[in-house]
Amino acid sequence: MKKVELLSPVGNRECFYAAIRAGCDAVYLGGYLFGARSYAGNFSNEELEEVVKIAHIHGVRVYVTVNTIVYESETQMFFDYVDFLYRINVDALIIQDLGMMDVIHQMYPDFELHASTQMHAHNLECVQVLEEEGLSRVVLARETSIDQIQNIRKNTKVELEIFVHGALCISYSGQCLMSKMIGGRSGNRGTCAGSCRLPYELLDHTREKRVNKEDYVLSMKDLNALEHLQELLEIGVDSLKIEGRMKRPEYVYLVTSIYRKAIDSFYASGKVQVTEQDQKELKKIYHRYFTKGFLFHEDNQKITNEYRPNHMGIPIGKVIQKKKNKVVIQLSDSIHIQDGIRIVGKEDVGFTINQFYIGNRLVKEAFKGAAITVEVKHGQAIEVGSKVMKTTDVKQLETIQKAMKEYIRRIPIEGKLVGKIGTPLTLQINDGKHQIQVQSKVNLEKAKTEPLTVEQIKKQLNRLKDTCYEWKKLDIEVEPDSFMTMGVLNQLRREGMEQLNEKRIGKREGQKQEYVGTCPEVPITNNHTVQIQTEQQYQEVKGKYDAIYVDDFSLYQKLSSDPKVIYRLERAGTHYPPMKTALITELGGLGKYQNTISDTSFNVVNSYTLAFLYRHGVKRVTLSYELEENQVEEMIQAFQKRYHFSPNVEVVIDSYPEILISKFDLLKKYHLSTPAYLKDRKGAYYKVTNNHGLTHIYHSDKIKLNEDRLRKIGVTNFCIHK
Repeated sequence: MKKVELLSPVGNRECFYAAIRAGCDAVYLGGYLFGARSYAGNFSNEELEEVVKIAHIHGVRVYVTVNTIVYESETQMFFDYVDFLYRINVDALIIQDLGMMDVIHQMYPDFELHASTQMHAHNLECVQVLEEEGLSRVVLARETSIDQIQNIRKNTKVELEIFVHGALCISYSGQCLMSKMIGGRSGNRGTCAGSCRLPYELLDHTREKRVNKEDYVLSMKDLNALEHLQELLEIGVDSLKIEGRMKRPEYVYLVTSIYRKAIDSFYASGKVQVTEQDQKELKKIYHRYFTKGFLFHEDNQKITNEYRPNHMGIPIGKVIQKKKNKVVIQLSDSIHIQDGIRIVGKEDVGFTINQFYIGNRLVKEAFKGAAITVEVKHGQAIEVGSKVMKTTDVKQLETIQKAMKEYIRRIPIEGKLVGKIGTPLTLQINDGKHQIQVQSKVNLEKAKTEPLTVEQIKKQLNRLKDTCYEWKKLDIEVEPDSFMTMGVLNQLRREGMEQLNEKRIGKREGQKQEYVGTCPEVPITNNHTVQIQTEQQYQEVKGKYDAIYVDDFSLYQKLSSDPKVIYRLERAGTHYPPMKTALITELGGLGKYQNTISDTSFNVVNSYTLAFLYRHGVKRVTLSYELEENQVEEMIQAFQKRYHFSPNVEVVIDSYPEILISKFDLLKKYHLSTPAYLKDRKGAYYKVTNNHGLTHIYHSDKIKLNEDRLRKIGVTNFCIHK
């Protein structure tokens, strides 16, 4: 049985070493460019080159995130960066942009490409398209269920990577424009502002009646798949991924080590073993409350934590008395000075405990059952009965820091030293994959006084503390009554380790290829299209537009006698009904229709993606909402220059953009009919609807673009949304 890969997040050098020492098989990280976590520490080019070498010496693979959409003006910078990553021997790229994927695969056919979760591969059809494109691995959307994963595994050979722990987005992977539209910070560009973690009022269709008691109706709990890990291992997924490139080293170490232990227990005994203490430690390090996620069919009522969007920690007691700026806490768990706590009430009061008392006695530690007195700055905000949570456990952090400092991940090696008098010493080293051999520069001599002993030789060869190696087996076959200086033995050992390092670091043998910029010419259409929701809207628009998009299949069937009516496929569905023409919304729709139009959800922002879609049968491409007018012009001009004809593109010029689609049924949880509204802190209203059991949220502001200006720069089709 092929052993599953444990993949750890690395946001900086400290996290990198934490992941390796905790036992990961691979790490994923980003440089300063094109990664979907711009606010992580990330790595300079020099640091990237160094960490790839260190990781490979330790037998750890390195995947670099280049998983943002790439604007036309950035493409050359992107190609230069990828070339650098190729030359420093990065094991794989994690990628979102379809055009960049296409170019890289042509230019570097031996460079592993992993489809980022941002590619929105949520069903078998999507995965099959990516497999046909030559990708080595698909990181499935976090909404993909265990049943779907099993079906994908049975019907594809491409590697499958699954998120098993950490933060969840409320939106389908790669399908969120909320942060971009509200605050100008794009999740598809690595600068998500976490708009879903903000407070909202949820209002009924009148916009007047609030239905939510707690504010954070879109804030997801964190994924924790430990208790269901065995199902994933038995299915045969290839990689288990921990989320957390923004987290501290202690988080990376703890989560990696607990999953390492759980995975190893499965291969040792056939059963994943997880303890209550493991789960408690995970809650202490970071905990928005846990969910088994859509991965394991979590109840719709339980997948969000509308109470708080941040780390909750673990409960350790409640406030039983308050007097001015002092509170008495009855403990249900232990506490230590320098622990962080949060007293949760109408207002949260969080702080680090610098001192506390039991009675009149100042103490450093207290345990379950004790009543401690703590001084607080904002005592007026605290109520008797308030829950007390521990958000930082100083002893836990000290234990982890000590483990990270003391433990060195060792690579077992086997060696053999052979020597005859009058010939050089030969040291052979084998790590199970590579075999090297080094010789001394001087010959073994006959001893004049005291000959070398086996113990002396082993002592010198065992000086490996400054390396990551340890001898599992070391044979000494040196002729008796011989002599060699200790310096020669030391040099032999150093040369052997250096050569083994070079072998383990590896060197890519492939060569960069030229990009073949071919693209089938597509006919130009000059259409005005409209997207509708109801039959009444159809009656209003029929005869006025060249095409009418309908995203409700039953309504489409009712109107399909009109040749201008085109079905817009589900954004996250598995239904590809037979028809001649369709507006497709995700990868699974490619190649299924004679006349294919691609929707805004493909996030097309460069000319290479246009060419990719045209080669896959798309006749008209709708451009991304994320493009500015000048960027549209740059894209069209670059396309014309490279492929020698004009692209057939469509732009939505009048709409309330759909900014989020979620598998979480918000309206069902709060017993609302469609539509409802979210109201933010600034008084803006966001329409919420339900279609096919999925939640759709629309921007508060209507977008209106200038058709005449867009036409002058080469846009040929224009769409409005009713």
